[in-house]
Amino acid sequence: MINDIIQIAKEAGEIIRGSYRQNFNVEFKTNHTNLVTEVDKKSEQLIIDFINKKYPGHGILAEESGGNYNNKEYIWVIDPLDGTTNFAHGLPIFSVSIGVVKNNEIIAGVVYDVMRDALYSAEKGNGSFCNERKLKVSENNILAHSLLVTGFPYDIAQNPDNAIELFAAFLKSSRAVRRLGSAAIDICYVADGIFDGFWEVNLNPWDICAGKLILEEAGGLFTDFHGNRKDIFNKQTLATNGKIHKQMIDIIERTNRQL
Repeated sequence: MINDIIQIAKEAGEIIRGSYRQNFNVEFKTNHTNLVTEVDKKSEQLIIDFINKKYPGHGILAEESGGNYNNKEYIWVIDPLDGTTNFAHGLPIFSVSIGVVKNNEIIAGVVYDVMRDALYSAEKGNGSFCNERKLKVSENNILAHSLLVTGFPYDIAQNPDNAIELFAAFLKSSRAVRRLGSAAIDICYVADGIFDGFWEVNLNPWDICAGKLILEEAGGLFTDFHGNRKDIFNKQTLATNGKIHKQMIDIIERTNRQL
């Protein structure tokens, strides 16, 4: 199955790459910050058509079309273009993310970093890889020496879970914080030892499903803001190398107590 996921993720990536900085339609989903393009939809339809043909009994949960996944043993969780705002503006940081869940456990995941042609993949119990290179999280255990990454929700104006204050707190507590615009890539870069930690609020299952397995198979830790192991439907995400995890939770808890 992992080879099938890799194949279709790359085919979707070819559609996206071929449309990059070309003319395409852009629509608004919920507000002026939440975009969808015709390229998102083409990528998603390609993946769904593949699943329906090759795995007709499997369920699908996809960002743009929802899907039917109730009472299904296998569920494909799809983000056909993670980083749509970047793509729409010509910023070359976006990905295709596909995870497969079996009986509520993620068993396979692929994140295709399209413009770098970097294919992140993992199977449960078999490690994670970028192309042919095995992934391992960083060894850094000091938050003040850490390079962190985050993202902001589309409803940032409402400041859910004190997102703005947490950003300020981590800016002061780490070496630096980056914001790339694709949660799936962010999590994979933690798995690859580039970043030491990632946090974000209000993410959706398709943003994190594949990345969660890739990170855990690289030795990382993936929880909510309280340190509880989380499923893909939990809206709080804390993903780290495991070594700074408690330090990041301490910052979150202290920030929330002060508000």
